Amino acid sequence: MVAEDGTQLGVVPLSVALQKAEESGEDLVLIAPTANPPVCKIIDYGKYRYEIARKDKEAKKKQKVIEVKEVRLSPNIDTNDLNTKVGAARKFLEKGNKVKVTLRFRGREMTRMHLSKYILDDFAKELSDIAVIDRPSKAEGRSLIMFLSAKKA
Repeated sequence: MVAEDGTQLGVVPLSVALQKAEESGEDLVLIAPTANPPVCKIIDYGKYRYEIARKDKEAKKKQKVIEVKEVRLSPNIDTNDLNTKVGAARKFLEKGNKVKVTLRFRGREMTRMHLSKYILDDFAKELSDIAVIDRPSKAEGRSLIMFLSAKKA
């Protein structure tokens, strides 16, 4: 058991701990239930919950949320258009986002789906200096999809 000011009160029975908490007008809060013996502290429970919520909020602020940005291509894309899309994907990767590259097929393009895989391979090769393939190209419905993420420094 630990007092509110942080002093160790040692191992005491539950009844004694509850009595000491009641005398001080505070609550007996279970801090580490998995410890042997469990660790309790005499503190104001409302204040304790507020402190935990504040710490969680601070930790959340420091987290970086990774977004997935999408770049859509078509099988008959021109070289310059492809370079423009590579440039956009490069910007996304430099900002720390993941990139989903989608090669969409329409109508009769579906019959030549397997022949257009090289477009995604070229796309990944262009970005190989700053990106790695998270998930290789895979057919999903009417499109081929590939995920790229920034290389770890």
